[in-house]
Amino acid sequence: MTKKKKNTFKQWIGKVHLWLGLASGIIVLLLSVTGCIYVFNDEITTLIRKEAIYVTDKAEKTIPVSQLWESTAKQMGERIRSASVITYTDPDKAWVFRTFKRSDKPDSVFYFGNIDYYQSIYVSPYTGKILGVYDETTDFFNIVKFLHWSLLFETEIGQPVIGWGTFIFVIMLITGIILWWPKNKAARKQRVWFQWKATTQWKRKNYDLHNILGFYIASIAIIIAFTGMVWAFTWFQAIVYVAGSGTTTPPDVKTATSKVVKGNTDAAIDSVYMVTKSKYPAASAYSISKPADSTGAVNVYVQVVDGAYYINHSLQFDQYTGKLLLERKHDEKNFGEKLITANYDIHVGAILGIPGKIIAFIACFICGMLPVTGFLIWYGRNFKKK
Repeated sequence: MTKKKKNTFKQWIGKVHLWLGLASGIIVLLLSVTGCIYVFNDEITTLIRKEAIYVTDKAEKTIPVSQLWESTAKQMGERIRSASVITYTDPDKAWVFRTFKRSDKPDSVFYFGNIDYYQSIYVSPYTGKILGVYDETTDFFNIVKFLHWSLLFETEIGQPVIGWGTFIFVIMLITGIILWWPKNKAARKQRVWFQWKATTQWKRKNYDLHNILGFYIASIAIIIAFTGMVWAFTWFQAIVYVAGSGTTTPPDVKTATSKVVKGNTDAAIDSVYMVTKSKYPAASAYSISKPADSTGAVNVYVQVVDGAYYINHSLQFDQYTGKLLLERKHDEKNFGEKLITANYDIHVGAILGIPGKIIAFIACFICGMLPVTGFLIWYGRNFKKK
């Protein structure tokens, strides 16, 4: 009776695994392929844009931020005045102005159909010379990113599809482990490493690829899937926050406002840069964003680790005087906030540097193999040649 119950349970699990796999296979394959491509986005982009990213006209001092902003606006147009600028502490790197604007009257279900412009302008901080202008809307990696993010649809449409596809994939990983789990030590030997011979048929090899590789990659794949679900579902992000912080109380994130007075806003911007640089001289980059209205504050995002975002600080300054109004250091965040902040770096493996990205790439590659090998197993069992 006990043996019969176990067999029945595994048969039921097998059906769940099969039908969910057939239902979500295309989504999992798409996410895996785009994930593989995007993992090394920064490294490949740096290689492609090398001439724009690195300066050849270094001097002892950089041009004041306000002056660089003004000269770039004269060359590229008024949209630069509302852009954000990323300044790097690496003296060999150009500074980058980022401009982005959604359509005032979006009328498309596709994400890119509702963007007026999205550009990156690389400028020498020593001479003000524009080294490169890139349209991020049509950039290959940006298209890959939004294909991965929402199937190139608007977030409200595409994200739920991606999110539930990922949720199903997690169930498949769990049911797959249950199906893989051996009855005894003798059976375990066949399931933890490949025992192929010259006479081993392709069906057996395909079965082993699906089971053995799937088992070894399951834990990493679940982490990648969970971090993806953090973006897709607000309820799941809340669960992660509560689990990490131990409280249901949301973080107290305050927003400062500027007092409207007569002042030199250019001098204020230069002061913002100098104060931030003096506070965090060892940081990798500082992103400065001008306020959208007359009472808003100048927001500064401090990126500590080059190529990663899990450690950062935020500052808010008065746009007229350059006075520091609010500062939120990374150490002041609770663990739940730090976990959410590190979500991107965990998702792409950047939190462990290049080794972490290699692991993420391999995990995505194997995850892409699972729906293919799984389909071949199903097809081979149901459409056998007589």
